[in-house]
Amino acid sequence: MQFLDDSLLPENQAPLVIQVAPYGPEFLPGDSDDIPVTIDEQVQKAVDCWNAGATVLHVHVREADGKGSKRLSMFNEMLARLREAVPKMVLQVGGSISFAPEGAGAEAKWLNDDTRHMLAELDPKPDQVTIAINTNQMNVCELLSSDDVAGTSLALPPYQEAYREMWIPSGPSFVAEHLKRLQAARIQPHFMLGDAGQLETVERLIRRGAYTGPMVLNWVGIGGGADGPNPYNMMEFVRRVPPGAVLTIESLMRNVLPLNTMAIAMGLHVRVGIEDNLWGRKGERMTSVQQVEQMVRIARELHREVATGEQARRLYQIGTWYADADETLAALGYAPNRRPGERGEPLRRAA
Repeated sequence: MQFLDDSLLPENQAPLVIQVAPYGPEFLPGDSDDIPVTIDEQVQKAVDCWNAGATVLHVHVREADGKGSKRLSMFNEMLARLREAVPKMVLQVGGSISFAPEGAGAEAKWLNDDTRHMLAELDPKPDQVTIAINTNQMNVCELLSSDDVAGTSLALPPYQEAYREMWIPSGPSFVAEHLKRLQAARIQPHFMLGDAGQLETVERLIRRGAYTGPMVLNWVGIGGGADGPNPYNMMEFVRRVPPGAVLTIESLMRNVLPLNTMAIAMGLHVRVGIEDNLWGRKGERMTSVQQVEQMVRIARELHREVATGEQARRLYQIGTWYADADETLAALGYAPNRRPGERGEPLRRAA
């Protein structure tokens, strides 16, 4: 990304988009009194986060027994309710879900990656589905201390072992097909990237025409296979992101606040919520709504405007698609593809 002499002045920065992830699918309902379980509670949590200042909602769904839902029909119900309750909010469904078959004989139709590709068939459609790039370890326990997980199921050895050995299956064939289906459904992929190598893969997908839309992405600094929450890691990733992209900073537990404060000052965007962090001061729990409110306060102290729902949609360019790789590269600020016989650095040509 580019920083000019006046880039840190808030009047020259885009309004702050606050993503919120309030559903905490890795936790059990007893882990926190801030975990909504019933569909009504889950919808109300979205309303509360919207009222606090969040404009992007990271959606997961729980069944009535508190377990994470794998039913397409339950996600459809949740999305329909959210469209009514928070119509101006950007709805972003977590792409880690793999749906289970519903109904007699359904198993035969649900094979391999089809259970994840069904995200493209959600109805009503979300604005976004998150997508990870490159199969990778996702050991979310690597950075967690005993203080971080105190009083939660993640303090139990069997749960820790399960999450410690977690992987993200996101190989080339899956990614190509998933992007194809999401684009056909006019659902924007939101790239969740843990390092510059994954960003390079996205650039190659764009250069080959496999993805032709805005680059809206999170730097996911959670360690365990992704970058750790080291400011040098973050700044190198920021440096590599093209100027036409929209970048949000995401981290883990009490690293969220300092990194998000840096992001707000730099004109980037932030993510909060109990999926990432349970804590304010050490030993003091903090709800998703309180975390959103904290970001609003920090933005105000830095004199940075907080985005409205309409502004968030414009910044994310929801509904925007490009004709081909050349148009996508130009919109993002990447150098064009090399033409046959061209030597030296490929330069964008004037019309």
